[in-house]
Amino acid sequence: MSIRNIAIIAHVDHGKTTLVDELLKQSGSFRENQRVAERVMDSNDLEKERGITILAKATSVEWKGTRINIVDTPGHADFGGEVERILSMVDGAIVLVDASEGPMPQTKFVVGKALKVGLRPIVAINKIDRPDGRHEEVINEVFDLFAALDATDEQLDFPILYGSGRDGWMNVNPEGPKDQGMGPLLDLVLNHVPEPTVAEGPFRMIGTILEANPFLGRIITGRIHSGSVKPNQAVKVLGQDGKLLESGRISKILAFRGIERQPIEEAHAGDIVAIAGLTKGTVADTFCDPSVAEALTAQPIDPPTVTMSFIVNDSPLAGTEGDKVTSRVIRDRLFKEAEGNVALKIEESSEKDSFFVSGRGELQLAVLIETMRREGFELAVSRPRVVMHKDENGQLLEPIEEVVIDVDDEHSGVVVQKMSERKAEMVELRPSGGNRVRLVFFAPTRGLIGYQSELLTDTRGTAIMNRLFHDYQPYKGEIGGRVNGVLLSNDAGESVAYAMFNLEDRGPMIIEAGEKVYAGMIIGIHTRDNDLEVNVLKGKKLTNMRAAGKDEAVRLTPPIKMTLERALSWIQDDELVEVTPKSIRLRKMYLDPNERKRFEKSRTAGAA
Repeated sequence: MSIRNIAIIAHVDHGKTTLVDELLKQSGSFRENQRVAERVMDSNDLEKERGITILAKATSVEWKGTRINIVDTPGHADFGGEVERILSMVDGAIVLVDASEGPMPQTKFVVGKALKVGLRPIVAINKIDRPDGRHEEVINEVFDLFAALDATDEQLDFPILYGSGRDGWMNVNPEGPKDQGMGPLLDLVLNHVPEPTVAEGPFRMIGTILEANPFLGRIITGRIHSGSVKPNQAVKVLGQDGKLLESGRISKILAFRGIERQPIEEAHAGDIVAIAGLTKGTVADTFCDPSVAEALTAQPIDPPTVTMSFIVNDSPLAGTEGDKVTSRVIRDRLFKEAEGNVALKIEESSEKDSFFVSGRGELQLAVLIETMRREGFELAVSRPRVVMHKDENGQLLEPIEEVVIDVDDEHSGVVVQKMSERKAEMVELRPSGGNRVRLVFFAPTRGLIGYQSELLTDTRGTAIMNRLFHDYQPYKGEIGGRVNGVLLSNDAGESVAYAMFNLEDRGPMIIEAGEKVYAGMIIGIHTRDNDLEVNVLKGKKLTNMRAAGKDEAVRLTPPIKMTLERALSWIQDDELVEVTPKSIRLRKMYLDPNERKRFEKSRTAGAA
């Protein structure tokens, strides 16, 4: 059976996973009576909740006697480490673009990588039925994007299809006919995407996706570069530097058949399969026959731009809500994550009870923290910091991101003002239809930490912001931080509604009445710029005298809800977010007020 290997590339929420659902349905991958979940490729809870693809996944469909292996790639640049490896497995790409929004930064990020490795793209304009669709302009924008990314003449001569993934049709005409379903897209894949190129020689394969399975151990997915492989065959693993990492036997070979993985007796060059049985081989390593001497070259991975400290939880409430609290279990979990996620970098600090975790962005790290918290971990995390570099002349360089903000005309002024305060440089302003404008900035990553929630407040929730790493540039200077101080609890206990009611003029609260608090925990936002210790445990003094108005129930203003992402971006350098399976609390790094003063003095002296 002949094979085609393709990746589906799209920006967040442009309909990639829904399109894969339809391809699987219409190619007969499901039984007539089979119950299938919506967005079947979103495998973990976080992907289903957020509606984003975090992990790259493979599937396959059969069409007219050809097996088409499809790889669903994440659309978010924070998970770009997944994308860079995936592209080495495929020979073509379907670039899915929204008929209204057009190509967005994340599309640009992945398409740039795909064109660089020589993939031939097919452009599919999705959501053609949107009332604000503008497919002709979008096609021109896609062409301009390809040209700007140095596409070859062959890549610029791309075929175009129009349709709706949700309604299950694609056609060369925007109006249809719609009764052919996804047939035109699958036919185009067979005609436009070349068969996989196969090298001569014994079995060789680069690992691209790693996962842990409770029954089979480590499972490595990749495309077979040359030769064939059978269960129980002896293989060895070579690192990227060509050194031998381990030798062993393959216990099982799994092939993708629809959404199932089925064991097979032999896999040949060009196919995408998963192998089990090895204990050390990981992503970007070469799995090969014992006679092979040289490793295959893997795609280079972009460096991480943001780092955070993961610290063992030492608050007075430590261990009351989670069961995984020691530095050893946190360390093991982080290093296990880094094995499969090549965009993450883990370093142990000199204090042994904290770890530096570096990644592509706040979202990637927040997803890791949320996953760990659901597994029962308790930990404290610091504010994200950017990873600085120095050039050969000793000049300090910082990461700069390309930021695209779509916003209503009336709010564009406040966005430009706030971005300029964050040392951003505007490079483009143009109308994007429907009384909206598209603003493009080059902004330091430092200035963007915590801006998302502020942007939504400034624009009444109407703005859409997309970010993408651009390059490293000279340090832009100081950027102003948070202007408000915090309200701190001065003792441990349970917060009392009466005390919180009397503190409302000091600033809004971020905790509910009846919550457990401790000294040094942040319970509210001060209206001024300094921190203030307050007593939230003070109850109402009761007397045996009755008076009018004494017995009225206290009505509290609802507190500001701190989600994990909002908390991470809101805290300052001397504050931490305490994360447990049940709670997200904010606290000072030093709970004792005397230690805080000493830290502040040393910091001021260091700055001077």
